[in-house]
Amino acid sequence: MIKAGILSDTHLSRVPPDFLEAACRCFADCEVIIHAGDTVDVFMLDAFRGKTVHAVHGNCCSTATQTVLPKQLEFELGGFKIALTHGNQFGRHGMDIEPGLLTHFPEADCLIYGHTHNAVCRWDKNRLIINPGSFQLSSRYSHPCTYATLEISGAELRGKIHTLRS
Repeated sequence: MIKAGILSDTHLSRVPPDFLEAACRCFADCEVIIHAGDTVDVFMLDAFRGKTVHAVHGNCCSTATQTVLPKQLEFELGGFKIALTHGNQFGRHGMDIEPGLLTHFPEADCLIYGHTHNAVCRWDKNRLIINPGSFQLSSRYSHPCTYATLEISGAELRGKIHTLRS
């Protein structure tokens, strides 16, 4: 079995101790980390040393981070095709972003995006769509602080949203 931790919209330019503690706790049993953009600074991903990290930049990332991280990424995980993007290029809200994702990544088994700070984990026909929400210790938009996990076991793909608890 493969277990991936998914987060987005961390909006951090440094790694404060409380974030590091929460990330270590939430993703302890994940060998893969997927970040759907708006890290702000690419060095924030250092919190996940020792894990395989797949990340894209978002609209709030620094110029340096936008240079290092791609806008979108497609990769394989456990035999499944994963598409990853922040999503802002497709629209502002989940309902207008998702049609663009479905069209832009027709071969993907799982579509992961961020941007809205609103967690989503649902199936659209035979494709899993995940937005982990915002992994912030205090949310700007009154959404709960959330993250997602993706589990792959054989031919089964499962996603789940979790609320960050202090």
